[in-house]
Amino acid sequence: MSINWKNIALFGAVAALLIITGFMQSWNVALGLLNLGLISAIMALGVNLQWGYAGLFNVGIMGFVALGGLAAVITSMPPVPEAWAAGGSRIMGALVLGAAIIFAAIMAYKRLTPGKIRTLGVLAILIIGFFIYRAVLDSGVAAVEAVNPASTGYLGGLGLPILVAWPVGGLLAAAAAWAIGKTALGLRSDYLAIATLGIAEIVIAVMKNEDWLARGVKNVVGLPRPVPYEIDLQQTASFVARAEAWGFDPVTASTLFVKLSYAGLFGVVLLVLIWMSEKALNSPWGRMMRAIRDNEVAAEAMGKDVTKRHLQIFILGAAVCGLAGAMMTTIDGQLTPGTYNPLRFTFLVWVMVIVCGSGNNWGSVLGGFLIWFFWIPVEPIGNWLMVLVTSGMAEGSALKAHLMESVAHMRLLTMGLILLLVLRFSPRGLIPEK
Repeated sequence: MSINWKNIALFGAVAALLIITGFMQSWNVALGLLNLGLISAIMALGVNLQWGYAGLFNVGIMGFVALGGLAAVITSMPPVPEAWAAGGSRIMGALVLGAAIIFAAIMAYKRLTPGKIRTLGVLAILIIGFFIYRAVLDSGVAAVEAVNPASTGYLGGLGLPILVAWPVGGLLAAAAAWAIGKTALGLRSDYLAIATLGIAEIVIAVMKNEDWLARGVKNVVGLPRPVPYEIDLQQTASFVARAEAWGFDPVTASTLFVKLSYAGLFGVVLLVLIWMSEKALNSPWGRMMRAIRDNEVAAEAMGKDVTKRHLQIFILGAAVCGLAGAMMTTIDGQLTPGTYNPLRFTFLVWVMVIVCGSGNNWGSVLGGFLIWFFWIPVEPIGNWLMVLVTSGMAEGSALKAHLMESVAHMRLLTMGLILLLVLRFSPRGLIPEK
C-alpha cells in the first residue's frame, strides 16, 4: 500500500499549528484545543456516517449531542432522596402511563376497522389520556422542583462513574434516532433536514424547561470527573516533587496533567471509532451503503431494503454524536442546555465534514481538528486585525464603531470563506473519498 504523503502533510500541519500555539501562547491553550478537536472529530465521524455513507441530510445534530450531555447527568450525578420522596414515584408513574397511552392508541389504530369509529377511538384515547397524564405528571414535577431549587430541584442521577455515561449517551441518542427515523426517514432529503432540525429544537426546549429532569437553564454543575482534580494533585507530595524536577510549578503541571489525561481518554475513543468506521466502510456492508447512497432505485431493484438500512445508519451516526455529547459535558464539568445552539454548531460540524472530504473517515477527523482550531482563535485575531485597521480613524467615528462591532461575526465569516474556497478549488474535500 502506497503512503499518501498529502494526507500525512495535512495532519502534520494541524499538529504543527497546535505546537506553535503551545510555544506562542501556552500549552494549556494548545491542549484545550486538542481535547475539543478530539471531541469534534468524533462528532464529525457521526455525521459522516449518516451523510458520507448514506446521504442522509441530518441538521438535528445538536439534539443528539444534547441527549448525550443529559445522559452524563442522569447517569453520574448522585440521586436527590428528598426529591424522589416528594414526587419521584409520581413522575415515573406518569412516564409509564404516557407510554401506555401511546401504546393503546397504536393498538386501537391497528385493530379497529378503518373509518369514523377508529378515528374517534384513537382521538379519545389520546385526548383523555393526555389530561390524565398531565394531572399525574404536573403534581409530581411541582413537588420535585420545590425541593431546594437553588441547588437541586431535580431528581438527580444514578451515581455511577462518569465513564459509564459515555456509552449511555450513545444509547440514549440511538433510541431517540430510532423513534425519529421510524417517522422521518421516509421524507425527501430537504424535508428530512427540516424535520431533524425541528426535533432537535424540541429536545433542547424540553431540556431547558423541565427542571425536574436536569435543572433546565439553572444548569447542573459539579459533574464527576474521570481524571484527578488539579487541587488534589497540587496537594500530593510525589506529584509536586515530580513537577519541580521537570521544571514546572505545581499549578501549571496539574492543569497540563489533567488535560493530557483527558486527551488520552478521548484519543482512545477516537482510535476505536476510526478503526470500526474503516472496517465498516471497506466491508460488504459499507459498499452496500454507498450503493444505496449513489442510487437508491438501483439498490432497491437489487433487493436491498433501503429504508431499513437508512434507519440503521441513522441510529449509528446519532449514537456517535451522543457519545461525543457526553464527552463534551464531562470535560466542561456541567450541563448547560442554553449553549446547545442547533443552527450555529450544526453548521460548524457540517463544515468539518464537507471541507475535509465527506465519505472519508480520515477527512472527518482532519476536519474536526482543523475547523475547530480556526474557530477558536479567529475572534481574537479578528479583534487584533480590526484594531490595526481602525487605528488611524478618529475616536467616535461611526465606521470605526461599525467595524469593531463586526468582530463578533468574524468566526462565521471565516467558516463561510473556508467553505467557499475549498468547494471552489477542492470540491471533494481536502481528503476526498476514494
